[in-house]
Amino acid sequence: MSTENNIDAIFKDSLKILSDLIAFKTVSGEDNNSLINYCDEILKKLGATSFKTFDDEKKRVNLFATIKSKKPNGKKSVILSGHTDVVPVSKSWSTDPFKATIKGDKLFGRGSCDMKGFIACTLAYAPIYAKENLNRDIHFSFTFDEETACQGAPLLIKELKNRGIIDGICIVGEPTNMKIIDAHKGCYEYTTYFEGLAGHGSAPEKGVNAVEYATRYISKLMDLREILKSKVPKNSVFDPPYTTIGIGGISGGIARNVIADKCRVDWEMRPVIKEDGEFVHKELNEFVNKELLPEMKKIFPKSSIKKEIIGEIIGFNKVSKSEACEFISNLTGDNSREVVSFGTEAGLFQEIGISTVVCGPGSIEQAHKVDEFITLDQIKKCLILLDDIGKNSRKN
Repeated sequence: MSTENNIDAIFKDSLKILSDLIAFKTVSGEDNNSLINYCDEILKKLGATSFKTFDDEKKRVNLFATIKSKKPNGKKSVILSGHTDVVPVSKSWSTDPFKATIKGDKLFGRGSCDMKGFIACTLAYAPIYAKENLNRDIHFSFTFDEETACQGAPLLIKELKNRGIIDGICIVGEPTNMKIIDAHKGCYEYTTYFEGLAGHGSAPEKGVNAVEYATRYISKLMDLREILKSKVPKNSVFDPPYTTIGIGGISGGIARNVIADKCRVDWEMRPVIKEDGEFVHKELNEFVNKELLPEMKKIFPKSSIKKEIIGEIIGFNKVSKSEACEFISNLTGDNSREVVSFGTEAGLFQEIGISTVVCGPGSIEQAHKVDEFITLDQIKKCLILLDDIGKNSRKN
């Protein structure tokens, strides 16, 4: 039976695999070994080779598997890249978030579009690649904790460099409605910790109020945010066109009548260019070391302000000629290019010389939301693209 006539069967397989993937509760920070082993087993049965990279506790793991070319002719390999983690769920779901539920033309479940739908499509189509006389390698790259500032991918990228896998075409299957995305901002995430001196609320001058110093820190961030609005790079393709700063949360103190000795601020920055990030950190460091800390230490020498880097996802840069974008365009006939505001792992692959494009099934409008879903039509469109990749990879 030809591949064209077998798409319906592959579609059914993709729904079964997606249902299995959703059942793995791979919330960021949690153990994802079971899901990775599931994917690895499918690919190894097809003859794929693979390796894994782990976090320090071996609780979270990346997988990189390869279906080798049977008649290589110099064509660059294709990397199909997806992250296995999902964001937490609330109690507001109308269905079980970890059980795939089909209603009409939608499949509901946490991670259905972001981005287990893409992973399911690649695994469902893998048997076809394994049977074909491919003239290029097809790689499967599945990572952990993309949702928490891409903590897993850098470990994988380091191993790719060690193994000399620094060329090729990478398709990051984030939900783009199968449109070609060729750029996005960076995403830097931080937590800043303030430690002062507790005391009775009736004598605020005898303590060091960590919350009050944290609010001054936030005020500085807001001042810098306004400055960045005037530093729009020439020909910026983003909306908004400048680097943004946002405060995700602040927590500290134990009671109204107690001077707060601890506080934390969670914040992020989405730089358009690397220099904006350097500017913000320079200004913050000067403010902390010349103003805030001296005031705090004058009262309590052990006072501290410490900034923790949660993750610094580099931006995905638009290039004048992208082999990856042209590859997808030639297959789909869609020559349009778009940019997005959300971050992906694309810039990490791009940084080591792998031409990269972001293109995958589902809508980002459904990601991270209650009752997340992917439409069945988007799954079919993804399978058609994978089919086209297969056809292109068996031509002379």
